[in-house]
Amino acid sequence: MALEEIDLTDLAVFGDGFPHETFEFLRHEAPVWWHEPTAHTPDGVGFWVLSRHAEVMVAAADAATFSSERAPGCPGGGTLIQDLPYGFAAGVLLNMTDDPRHRRIRRLLTPAVTPKVLAGFEAELRTRTTAILDAVAGEGACDFLTQIALELPVQATLHLLGVPSEDRHRLVAWTNATLGFEGRELGEETEATRRAATSMAEYAAELLAAKRRTPGDDLLSVVTGALVQGDDGTAEPLSELELAMLFSLLIAAGSETTRNAIALGMAALIGHPEQLAELQGDLSLATGATEEILRWSSPTLYNRRSATRDWEACGQHVRAGDKVTLWWASADFDESVFDEPRRFDIHRDPNPHLAFGYRSHFCLGANLARLEIRIMLEELLTRFTDFGLAGPLQRVRTNKHAGVSRMPVTFRRRAV
Repeated sequence: MALEEIDLTDLAVFGDGFPHETFEFLRHEAPVWWHEPTAHTPDGVGFWVLSRHAEVMVAAADAATFSSERAPGCPGGGTLIQDLPYGFAAGVLLNMTDDPRHRRIRRLLTPAVTPKVLAGFEAELRTRTTAILDAVAGEGACDFLTQIALELPVQATLHLLGVPSEDRHRLVAWTNATLGFEGRELGEETEATRRAATSMAEYAAELLAAKRRTPGDDLLSVVTGALVQGDDGTAEPLSELELAMLFSLLIAAGSETTRNAIALGMAALIGHPEQLAELQGDLSLATGATEEILRWSSPTLYNRRSATRDWEACGQHVRAGDKVTLWWASADFDESVFDEPRRFDIHRDPNPHLAFGYRSHFCLGANLARLEIRIMLEELLTRFTDFGLAGPLQRVRTNKHAGVSRMPVTFRRRAV
């Protein structure tokens, strides 16, 4: 392998999952590496690739140097490799904002996902999980992704947001269309992606208007009625654009990553039958298994930042204005941090994975995702056994998420 042969913007590289061999090579040979633009690279602009745990953590912890919005004065930025326009996506979408605005909006959301609140939500999640599993119990086979892994995260997210559960399938379809890259390359739009984005925005506008007229105790009612301090000290409501984008973000973040973690975690357990049997025999291991599933699946592969000032690491000079990509999925397989990282191990301890990011942009839904994965494991393994893959696991065409589109699985009911 040679550095000049690596192209992380060629989506075919991710067709069979995360390219671990490529990133192992980068961690050893070029942990801070300048990716020259290729025919696949959006904007025709290169970017830095951070592949080791140490450098990824340093960059993630230094939001002053590595902005989620943009470099000073740049017209675009954001957390994707391609530039998104500042004032529309970058600087407006919550995960593409910096402090203090990011922190002020985040405070509106955190009370809904505290450990105490989620402890009271656990019984509801178990009831929903039971219903999801009961729906496929008599079949002996299902598409694990769409019929099981997807259902719990999206149902839980819509419940917290105050969105009708019967709308979940079209919301997921719109989200899938905008996040996937079927029929397009990085930085490109299609008629299907534009239609999906428009439909999501129209749905959000109608729903948010209803929340204003008749607010409830759900998360969307909270954010529509909240005042947030601006840079001039004046408290104002979130703009219509901020609210619409926040809605789309929460739908995507609350369903996309966790469903992929559940699916890929189950695939890993099926591929390691001795650990699956051990977990099934002792469900107290589910907490450790959840953490290993998160490390193993690393649902968000990378996030991009923009350097606001010069930075040096590993003998490389990052200049102000450069794009910098933090590859969480590579950091989670760093040999200097994880013993035998390519070994799936539900007993791994410690397990300092970065599946939820780090510091100021640490995932808001981390506690909820952990709870959903653990409950799904416990309820699945209580009810079913003899799991097997009935066909190839199909992946979403993307280099941004560990996306799964289909996962045929067989199983058998456990004797009562």
